[in-house]
Amino acid sequence: MSFDEGEELCEKMLPFDTYVQIIDGTAEVEISKVKHTLELGMGIIIPAHSLHCFSANEQFKMISTVIKSGYEE
Repeated sequence: MSFDEGEELCEKMLPFDTYVQIIDGTAEVEISKVKHTLELGMGIIIPAHSLHCFSANEQFKMISTVIKSGYEE
């Protein structure tokens, strides 16, 4: 996924853990009301059922991998 400066993707929740890694630029990620700044090469796991938001203070690109653990509810 790629975001241009000023873009946001908010109020999102997934039923699985998700690993996000920044491959260009810098992103601000808010997970359960806690803000994290991720720079090139950094990654974070977004826990299942957590409300999260991505904000672009500058252009960035990320890889998002959904981790299906074998159990679904």
